Amino acid sequence: MAEEPRRRLGRGLAALLGDAAEDAPAERPRGQRKAPIEFLRPNPRNPRMAFREEDLAELAASIREKGVIQPIVVRALVGVADAYEIIAGERRWRAAQLASLAEVPIVIHEADDKEALELAIIENVQRADLNPIEEAKGYERLGAEFGYAHGDIAKIIGKSRSHVANMIRLLNLPEETRKLLSEGAISAGHARALLAVAEPAAIAAIARRIVDEGLTVRDVERLAQEKAHKPLSHGPRPRKAKDADTQAIEKTLADALGMRVDLRHEGGKGELRIRYESLEQLDSLCRMLNG
Repeated sequence: MAEEPRRRLGRGLAALLGDAAEDAPAERPRGQRKAPIEFLRPNPRNPRMAFREEDLAELAASIREKGVIQPIVVRALVGVADAYEIIAGERRWRAAQLASLAEVPIVIHEADDKEALELAIIENVQRADLNPIEEAKGYERLGAEFGYAHGDIAKIIGKSRSHVANMIRLLNLPEETRKLLSEGAISAGHARALLAVAEPAAIAAIARRIVDEGLTVRDVERLAQEKAHKPLSHGPRPRKAKDADTQAIEKTLADALGMRVDLRHEGGKGELRIRYESLEQLDSLCRMLNG
């Protein structure tokens, strides 16, 4: 399943982004060369933003002993001499600097911005290097900047469409809760369960309880169910508990859009509310509505 997206991208990228471990021997890719480490620059589109110092130190120790086994995939910067932008392998580049290497192995690949982002996400997702928020933002960026639907992203990344939709929905969480998720204080399972809670303040409160009390995902699901059947603390009148059909429609729409959906109807009429958390999400929604 995961091999098909690599074949779509072509040019031997299956070898460049192989599943070999960082410290395992690998076949030397064609076109590999050495480049001064200062010639390389990080990719501003890299979805991975967090690099743990302990992990880099461990990799640097391995690099001192065995060198950089798997080359760093780069692209030449147009109009800039002796400069390459990293497509895949920023973690190896950072660790190589810690190991005081003067040169690193590189493979130059011709790629536009879209393909460079695809490759960066593929490498990080396959190696489980991204936290859930970084992964979600990477998927969202593919949709916002390049008009990819969830199904398109799923084919490229080698994941299911529902996985992509559920990851993007995590961006609907309040900022404080997203930070806990990024730091690993709560799990992606906890976060998905929190999406069933309507009020941001209630989400944040339950998230803090997860950290303080060690709540399980099942505990959070139970709390979310209780919240769904309680009147809101604001508004002119209590809201009725939604029936199963309404909840099913909301979930289907939320999975398709990657955004929180609130459906209210009574007497054959009603309203549909779609909550977006960024201008990128709004732009993506407009693209979908315009076909």
